[in-house]
Amino acid sequence: MKMSSSRPPKAFVSWSSGKDSAFALYEAQRCGLAEVVGVLTTLNEAYGRVAMHGVRDSVLDRQIAALGLPAVKVMLPNPCSDATYQERMAQTFARIKEQGVSHLVFGDLFLEDIRAYRERQLAASGMTGIFPLWRRDTAVLARTMIASGVVAHLVCVDPRRLGREFAGRQFDTRLLAELPAHVDPCGENGEFHTLVSAGPMFTAPIAVSIGAVVDRDGFAFADVTATGASD
Repeated sequence: MKMSSSRPPKAFVSWSSGKDSAFALYEAQRCGLAEVVGVLTTLNEAYGRVAMHGVRDSVLDRQIAALGLPAVKVMLPNPCSDATYQERMAQTFARIKEQGVSHLVFGDLFLEDIRAYRERQLAASGMTGIFPLWRRDTAVLARTMIASGVVAHLVCVDPRRLGREFAGRQFDTRLLAELPAHVDPCGENGEFHTLVSAGPMFTAPIAVSIGAVVDRDGFAFADVTATGASD
């Protein structure tokens, strides 16, 4: 579905480093929903890694280079209160609005409370959300992503919902076939988070190496490095 105006609005993408944000960027561009002019990422300032996904800042930089887009990094303390999060995001929104950006693209799929939270936060800053993947069948969407050329690995697994042994595995059709029935194929309920290393949104794939799986804060994280990156 295209926006009503003849020229799409300027937008940043909320970039998590994972498949959903990556494919949302691709769909926003492909469907003419937005003129994507940058990406916005939150990082844990204590570890220098992407929030929740645990992806190294150096790997994130390789993704950003492959996207060919400018990036804004929002550093968050660990732990981070909601008040601090909202304050830092509001400051960031004000910065990108000065560049003529009015919209933010998200990869959310079906969690109503998360979408409502984002929309309230954006509205307070005079901005609007775009959700290109909203309400799409996640079983179909997962296979569409893979068929499009998206290459991703599970970098964070919640062992209360999915076996720890899935951490580090590639997000492919074999993995989808082996996921327990209660696990969403895209991990939308927090079962897992991914890191994208190739896909139609990149100018070139990123060579990655999957390292050890470590347990931290109740999650299993697969450490990933990019070939040639200085970590």
